[in-house]
Amino acid sequence: MACGSEQNNETSSTEQAPKGMLFSNNPKRGDVVPNNLVCMVNDAYMGKKQIEVPFEGKMYYGCCNMCKERIPKDAKIRYAIDPYTLEKVDKATAYIVLIGDQGEVAYFENEASYRSFEKRRS
Repeated sequence: MACGSEQNNETSSTEQAPKGMLFSNNPKRGDVVPNNLVCMVNDAYMGKKQIEVPFEGKMYYGCCNMCKERIPKDAKIRYAIDPYTLEKVDKATAYIVLIGDQGEVAYFENEASYRSFEKRRS
């Protein structure tokens, strides 16, 4: 964990997933991952449910109390740049894909943007 050393013991009753998407328990590079398993401060797939951080009617996720405190205070943490469109994306509504071997994720506007990104990389 890149931030606080506290363990996340909070759980959520629902997976935050794009409609129609099924998730693997062991995602690999290129797989879409549920928002609630991603620390949106560290931009990392954590493999377990994260702490819910509601802000302005949207749900963000963090891995520790430090992340929970930072999300509402720092707008830069709540947004990312879609690597394909180069547009600003709200992490709470993004299509999140595992892009690295160490849990790194990228945030896309939607699945079409991700598919276009993948085609360009091929």
